[in-house]
Amino acid sequence: MSVNMDMEIAMHVNTDLEIARAAKMQHIVTIAEKLNIKADQMELYGQYKAKLPLDLIDDAKVSRNKLILVTALTPTPAGEGKTTVSIGLSEGLNKIGKQAMVVIREPSLGPVFGIKGGATGGGYSQVVPMEDINLHFTGDFSAIEKANNLLAALIDNNIQSKTRSLGIDPRTVLWKRVMDMNDRSLRHIVTGLRGTANGVPRESGFDITAASEIMAILCLSNTLAELKEKCGNILVGFTAGKKPVFARDLNAQGAMALLLKDAIKPNLVQTLEGNPALIHGGPFANIAQGTNSVIATKMGLSLSDYVVTEAGFGSDLGAEKFLNIKCSAANLKPSAVVIVATIRALRYHGGANKNEWNTPDAERVETGFENLRKHIENMRLFGITPVVAINHFLSDTLEEVALVQRKCSEMNVKAMLSEGWAQGGNGTVDLAKAVVENIGSETRNFRPLYHWNTPVKDKIAVISEKIYGAAGVRYEKKALADLKRIHALELDHLPICMAKTQKSFSDNDTLRGCPTGFNITVREIEIASGAGFLIPITGNMMRMPGLPEVPAAEHQDIDQNGGISGLF
Repeated sequence: MSVNMDMEIAMHVNTDLEIARAAKMQHIVTIAEKLNIKADQMELYGQYKAKLPLDLIDDAKVSRNKLILVTALTPTPAGEGKTTVSIGLSEGLNKIGKQAMVVIREPSLGPVFGIKGGATGGGYSQVVPMEDINLHFTGDFSAIEKANNLLAALIDNNIQSKTRSLGIDPRTVLWKRVMDMNDRSLRHIVTGLRGTANGVPRESGFDITAASEIMAILCLSNTLAELKEKCGNILVGFTAGKKPVFARDLNAQGAMALLLKDAIKPNLVQTLEGNPALIHGGPFANIAQGTNSVIATKMGLSLSDYVVTEAGFGSDLGAEKFLNIKCSAANLKPSAVVIVATIRALRYHGGANKNEWNTPDAERVETGFENLRKHIENMRLFGITPVVAINHFLSDTLEEVALVQRKCSEMNVKAMLSEGWAQGGNGTVDLAKAVVENIGSETRNFRPLYHWNTPVKDKIAVISEKIYGAAGVRYEKKALADLKRIHALELDHLPICMAKTQKSFSDNDTLRGCPTGFNITVREIEIASGAGFLIPITGNMMRMPGLPEVPAAEHQDIDQNGGISGLF
């Protein structure tokens, strides 16, 4: 996502869209040749996009090459530029002679038409073709929607059936439909109205596609066969006798996997500087696991010596899930972690209001540093000392930058200025060198924060108390009932994928900085038995976002010649 909008306005430079359009893209076959991939090994989607076959994955190279995770401090509502830094860092690594590739998530149309915009980086650290990637791309999200909603249709059809019914109690159906759009009106709906010919009436709802369990399954599967098996393991509801019903009981997994046969393949595109990039999968990090697919990460590590990937929002969300869920499930070990910080976010956590984010204030930066300190400490809990990337904005002062670097140095952490937005790879060379040095000198003892077989409450407590800094965890009545159900289904061994606000370490989005003494409130716990994790829902989190008062869509348009405007 582009976050340096204030710099853009102040300097009157080109927008992200204009920069992307001005780029002289190379044919995707030329990009593939840099990875020793032949044209006949790819499925071309026009001149600048292609899908890659899964047989390019080489497990020996996966375990040997370097995986770099990019995370962030607790972001301002506008975000701090993780994708921009990730792309810029991959460009910088190539500038210093390292074979590097960025592997990131696909954008959801919800944010594109909502408030945050796209997810292709910003300025001179972008992946292209930007318009295609931010819109329908290669149709992966559409395939995930269709697979999800096919299962929903099969469930309702079975409830309606008089001869093949599994006896599903309509009141117990857990599976929702999904749509890749922010639409609060669909959170709670009633289906099957207007008589028996139209089905059995029941309460239901929609989630956004990025929160679909199918998205999680796609991102955590290693093969098409594993994806099909995971689809079959989805818990959809219960019979009147309280017997669990899974998607495999509906014989749904084959058709669902069929719809996903192309979506499971990673997408090859390029950076503005002509370096290869993989984009695949798009779960949000506040309501899902927040990282790209295992397949894309392993393919990147098979094709490049260094892979830069990102996990959504702060270290308390995407990075925690990347390290505790994805790395454990896929046997991945990160070689380095980069924490993206901005001076304006530190001002924000130091008490600055929105109209003061760009006003220099060293005192607020020092106060807000406690938020960054906690994120650094979080990564050390996993046995990794991170590198801090200060994503540069025009409003940053030398005093403020030096303050952050000094305070990081006191923690024995390097803090490097990252100017990829304005300069591309040339602006991230120093950051790239620091990351390579960190990989070479850092003694890593990566370890997940908990063992999966630990009791569910203990796993939730570890995340809440160690990562968030909570005093404890409070369970509402529904959550306690869910714990009993999880135990009865013998699913206690599954890891935890917390649904929590990205705006605070706590589950209260108004608590900035590094709050203490708070409790995490778990309302309910969803079971994602197909994906293989449990989802405690905290605070007021919802899995279908709404549009803001002034949606970005109101400023987007296309002319009669196909020229797009307002997309960033």
